[in-house]
Amino acid sequence: MSKELIIRSRSTSVDFALLKDGKLVEFHKEIDENKFNVGDIFLSKIKKTLSGLNAAFINVGYEKDAFLHYHDLGPKVSTLLKFTKRAASGKIKDYSLKKYPIEPEIKKDGVITDAIQSNQSILVQIIKEPISTKGPRVSSELSLAGRYLVLVPFSDRVSISQKISTREEKNRLKKLVFSIKPKGFGVIIRTVAEGKKVAELDKDLQDLFNRWINMCKKIQNSDYPSRVLSELTRASSILRDIFDDGFTGIHVDDSELLNEVKDYLEQIAPNRINIVKLFKSQVPIFEHFGIERQIKSSFGRTVSMNRGAYLIVEHTEALHVIDVNSGNRSNKAKNQEDTALEVNMIAATEIARQLRLRDMGGIIVVDFIDMIKQENRKTLFEHFKSVMENDRAKHKILPPSKIGLIQMTRQRVRPEMEIKTSESNPNINGEVEAPIVLIDKIKSDLEKILSNPKHKRKKIVLHLHPFVAAYVSQGWKSERNKWYFNYKKWIKIIPRDAYTYLHYRFFDDKGKVIHT
Repeated sequence: MSKELIIRSRSTSVDFALLKDGKLVEFHKEIDENKFNVGDIFLSKIKKTLSGLNAAFINVGYEKDAFLHYHDLGPKVSTLLKFTKRAASGKIKDYSLKKYPIEPEIKKDGVITDAIQSNQSILVQIIKEPISTKGPRVSSELSLAGRYLVLVPFSDRVSISQKISTREEKNRLKKLVFSIKPKGFGVIIRTVAEGKKVAELDKDLQDLFNRWINMCKKIQNSDYPSRVLSELTRASSILRDIFDDGFTGIHVDDSELLNEVKDYLEQIAPNRINIVKLFKSQVPIFEHFGIERQIKSSFGRTVSMNRGAYLIVEHTEALHVIDVNSGNRSNKAKNQEDTALEVNMIAATEIARQLRLRDMGGIIVVDFIDMIKQENRKTLFEHFKSVMENDRAKHKILPPSKIGLIQMTRQRVRPEMEIKTSESNPNINGEVEAPIVLIDKIKSDLEKILSNPKHKRKKIVLHLHPFVAAYVSQGWKSERNKWYFNYKKWIKIIPRDAYTYLHYRFFDDKGKVIHT
């Protein structure tokens, strides 16, 4: 399997597309004006506490105050408050925490007003970016994430990712980390640390420790509120989380960004730096790798899948609903139950991709096609869980309900990726799907028609608006030629001036409409 990261630099943002075997599986956008990224640490003031919510509002410099719940304080918040106050006043010179006294932990189910007070200085970390009308959500349980390890101040605990497979490896890693970790700090061992040697882990740990020291030095001379530690640039943070030995290429269209990527890769994988390439072409980088087309066809309300099946994706303020449809295709399977299972398995794989691609979070309800057999429902549930294992966002999937719905939650820390797939309609007021999306719909309908035996031997005629007809039929690499090579069927194209821009119909050789 080839894995490539395509990075496009624009005037106000940087776009990142992760491809697996040429298929878009993740899409991220870094906007220059975003000053509240997940992982950033702010020196701030507690504005007010609300005992009814058991939470506090924190001034981090955003138009809406940040939200800090009691459960996000962390057990060592008393130690953090004293440390912040002394560091800001210049009374602390040694930030290593070797001899720093640790205060008693707060109660797990205590009251916010017993732990913190208004106008206190506090260090908080962004755990959820501002979304819609809400300000950022923050935590005072600080952590600094590295390639293999996460450093946690005011702790001595070493914990390890549950995804590391064997008990022997877990014990080896824990033993190594206990031998190198600085006193006064806890460590979380990430999944990618599996199989790594002590030198690699120690280097990662020292880098994180130095970041902590440099952050603390900024506190004394900083105003309130101010950012004292920035998360890595988006390019570096994405590489930190997804880069592995399976990568075959990283393509960048900007020389400055190229150097940034190379510098970071030099730190984490110097032997793989040769896979980073500067893209030089008059054709835009996303067009060259087929990403623009995939974006248009993947972010619409309707998502086409194999064999004529499709998804309907609806978004509301409270939740997302995904409906699975088999389409009007002929039933090649033995019975309806087999067809339902086949379509549901295809849909589960595509839904897992869509969740990552759109970065959908919160409550998600999936309406799969009804299946009677309990073993089929179990097979689908296990398959859905397995295809979701590669999703880095925390999620929980519930078994199918009595009416066949699968409910799940997925962590949302950033605004959902929303791409406009419609364009102005030149014939009428309003908007329509982009031509690229239309071509995918035509192809999906054509597959449904050709799957019906009664249409295989008949001539098929496609009526289109003249502009779209020209797009479909002209040139050696036209869509019509692709259909011919894929389906071994020549489709006659008829331009129709009376048709609106994205209107189309299939006819047979007798002039009768072929319904899909």
